[in-house]
Amino acid sequence: MSRICTICARGGSKGVPNKNLRILDGLPLIAHSIIQANESEAFDYIAVSSDSQDILNISKEFGADILIKRPADLSTDEAPKIPAIRHALIESIR
Repeated sequence: MSRICTICARGGSKGVPNKNLRILDGLPLIAHSIIQANESEAFDYIAVSSDSQDILNISKEFGADILIKRPADLSTDEAPKIPAIRHALIESIR
């Protein structure tokens, strides 16, 4: 059985627009999550789920194994996280 890390990163944010693409300590914010997941050696695969192609592109650059384009209905401010994770897992095995 494989262990998968799911990182959910929406492109839209009311509080901090494009926060996952913002530079923090020299790297995009999303990169820090991917790097930490890789360095933990706890996962066989790292999947990033996002409604933003820019986030998915950067995620690939920093080592994400699986890139999942999240549908709009799972990318709203009100959308719960569990359905987004479920979607990512289902898409990962296709």
